[in-house]
Amino acid sequence: MRRNKIVTVFWIFSFLLSAAQSQDKPNIVFIFSDDHTWQTISAYGHPLSKVVPTPNIDRIGAEGIRFDRCLVTNSICAPSRAVVLTGKYSHLNGQINNFNTFDGGQVTFPKLLQKSGYETAIVGKWHLKSVPTGFDYHEVMRGQGRYYNPTLYTDGEPTEYEGYNTDVVVDRSLDWLKSRDSDKPFMLMSQFKATHGPFQPALRHLGELDDVTVPLPDNFFDDYTGRSRAPGNHNTSIANVMPLSNLSIDYRIQGEQLAQYRSHFDEANEAFEKANLQGDERAKWRYQRFIKNFLLTSKGIDENVGRLLDYLDESGLAENTIVIYAADQGFFLGEHGWYDKRWMYEECLKTPLLVRWPGVTQEGRVSSDIVSNLDFAPMFLEMAGASIPGEIQGRSLVPLLKGAAPENWRKSFYYKYYGERRGGSVSEGYYNHGVPPHEGVADKRYKLINFKHDDVDEWELFDHQRDPSEMKSEYGNSEYVETIARLKTELEQLKQRFKIEN
Repeated sequence: MRRNKIVTVFWIFSFLLSAAQSQDKPNIVFIFSDDHTWQTISAYGHPLSKVVPTPNIDRIGAEGIRFDRCLVTNSICAPSRAVVLTGKYSHLNGQINNFNTFDGGQVTFPKLLQKSGYETAIVGKWHLKSVPTGFDYHEVMRGQGRYYNPTLYTDGEPTEYEGYNTDVVVDRSLDWLKSRDSDKPFMLMSQFKATHGPFQPALRHLGELDDVTVPLPDNFFDDYTGRSRAPGNHNTSIANVMPLSNLSIDYRIQGEQLAQYRSHFDEANEAFEKANLQGDERAKWRYQRFIKNFLLTSKGIDENVGRLLDYLDESGLAENTIVIYAADQGFFLGEHGWYDKRWMYEECLKTPLLVRWPGVTQEGRVSSDIVSNLDFAPMFLEMAGASIPGEIQGRSLVPLLKGAAPENWRKSFYYKYYGERRGGSVSEGYYNHGVPPHEGVADKRYKLINFKHDDVDEWELFDHQRDPSEMKSEYGNSEYVETIARLKTELEQLKQRFKIEN
C-alpha cells in the first residue's frame, strides 16, 4: 500500500513538473506571407511604404527586433518554404524549384517540436504539393489558391470558405488557437497567399488609391547597360510582359464577389483600351494599376496581422508567445522595370523579418547582421529548448534576439537559383521569366554574381556603398581586382561548406 502511494505521488509530481516546464516553453506564432517585400513594410522606411503603411506589422518590430539584412537562399516560393522547414539549402532538401514535390519524410522543425511537447499547426498557403507532415493540424491551399472564396484541404478533404483569402486564413488560425490543447505549448504557422499575383485586394479596399499617383522608381526605365547580358534578357517587364490578370483586366474571380470587383474596374479598363496608350505612357498606366493593387493587397495582410496580435493580447497569451513576421522572399515593385523575383538582386534577395519575444528581445532593436531563412528552423528549435540536428545548415538567431551576434557570425552569404527551363532561346524565355541559373556571394558591401546559361558564363560585381540600386557592374573595373579575387575565394569556400556541387 505504501509503495502504491509513493508511486502515485511520484507520478503526480512528474505530471506537475512536466506541466510547469510546458508553461515555461514559449508559444510561437510564425506569420508568413508570399512576395510581401520589405519595400512595402513601413518599419523599413522605404518611401513606397508611406503610401499604405503597415502599423500592425511595424508593431512587431517596435516591440521586438527588425532585421535589415535577412537574405534568402533561393528567391522563389516553394524552395524558400522548404528551406524554412528544413534549415537546409535547396540541393539537400530536394526543393530546387516550384515544380518538385517536397519530401515530407525528411527531418523538419515541426516534427522536432512535436517531440519536444509542442502542438503544431499550419493554416493557409503550403505550395509544396505533398501533404504536410509534422503538424497536429493542417488546413492548407493547393497550389496558389484563390483570393476569393478559397478552398483549404485537411488530410485531402476540401472545404470552401466564403470570403477573402487573407481574412479566411486568420479566421481559421484563430479557430485553431481557440480549440487547441491548452496544456501544451504551440507552434502556429499562419501563411498568406498575399501578396502573390494576381494582386487582388479585398473588396473593402477597392478605390482607396484611385486618386493617388504612386511615384515611379528612379530606374523604372532601366536600359540594362553596364551589366552582363543576363538582365537584358529578362522576361518580367511590367510594361510589356505582366499578365492581364495581374492588372485586374482579366479578373479570374469565382463567386458573387466578381460582380462588385468588375464594377470597380470595368470603366477604367474600357477607358484604358480606348486611349490606346503607347510607349512610356502605357508603361506608366500599367505600373499604377499594378502597384496600387499590390499595396492594397498588402493592407489586407496588415489588418489580419493586427487581428492575430489583438487575440494574443485579449486571451492573455501575448506575454509568453513569440511572434515572427516574414515573407518567402522579396519582390520587384518596378525597380529595373520589373515585377517578380528569382534574381540575386537586392529587391528580391532580401526579405522582411521582424521578431517579438516578450522579456527576451529588447524593444525597438535593429540588426544589420546577415541572417537568412536558413536560420529559421534552428531558431524555432532553440526557442523551444529542443536540440538542433547537425544536418541543419542554418544557425539559430536566438543569440541575436538576446542582444548580440556571436563573434564568429557569418560575414558573407551564398545564394543559388537553379533556373526553370521552359523551352526556346534565352531571349524568348528559355528560362522561366528569362532568369538564367546563377549563384553568388554577398557581404555587407559587395555582391558577386555568376550567371551560367547556354554558352555564357558571365560575372557581375556590385558595390552597394556606391551603387545601392545595382545599376553598374564593376566586374571589369581594375579598382576591384582584389575584391573580386577575395569574393571568388569566399564563394568557393561557402560552396564547400554547404556541400554544393557545380
